[in-house]
Amino acid sequence: MILVTGATGTIGSHVVRLLAERGVPFRAMSRRERPGGVRADFDDPASLAGAVAGVDTVFLVTVPPVPTADHDIALVTAARAAGVRKIVKLSAIGSGELFDGATVGAWHVAAEEAIEAGGLVWTMLRPPSFASNFLRYGALIRAGEPIPNLTGDSRQAIVDPRDVAAGAVAAMTSDAHDGQRYDLTGPELLTFAEQASILERVLERPVKTTDVSALDQLPAGMTTGIGWARAGGAAYVTDHVPRMLGRPAGTFEQWARDHRKAFAAMP
Repeated sequence: MILVTGATGTIGSHVVRLLAERGVPFRAMSRRERPGGVRADFDDPASLAGAVAGVDTVFLVTVPPVPTADHDIALVTAARAAGVRKIVKLSAIGSGELFDGATVGAWHVAAEEAIEAGGLVWTMLRPPSFASNFLRYGALIRAGEPIPNLTGDSRQAIVDPRDVAAGAVAAMTSDAHDGQRYDLTGPELLTFAEQASILERVLERPVKTTDVSALDQLPAGMTTGIGWARAGGAAYVTDHVPRMLGRPAGTFEQWARDHRKAFAAMP
């Protein structure tokens, strides 16, 4: 039995779909009651204990409002008590790197260390920005307004979230990826403006950008990570997606074409 946390999120929803297609037994965890799922909250230890009962493997995704490892550690504590064997954690690219006197992804690092210290089998997935991040700008794009560029002229190997989910499923259903950290990147380096240009071509409508240089309104953990990426820290491509999946990583353009209708359908 696999427990999928963040089951309604960007990656978790794809993980749920893939597990269902393969007939793999799983339990989808969310904070709200959902058919076939389990309701649990990272701030409620009793609910976590119920969620991990009888579970062998956990896909761990936490998105706290302020970057902290507390939710991850709460799940690890419950998992250890329940005899869970493996955790596959969604982390972030660059976690542990030093930038401007701070640690990139410090809360991810703390969570990873807690998982390792807990004696669990583990795999850490560290993707860069998701192609799907552009979906949040649908209203601005339709209104012809510029979308905010936080990363300047730096390049990243933007990843298709479907590839990250497929990597998670591969790690959870095989021992071949145990004890590995994977930087799951896309196949090409793109600036934010280049991504916007691709999307503009696919949607056949203008997609303007505006540079946002002041990051001081963001939480400190996010500021460090974005600053690191803005300075070129994430400007590299790996072969980790092909190694895990046995096929090339998807391109940003292919993702955009596959989701063209999603932009049009947004309210």
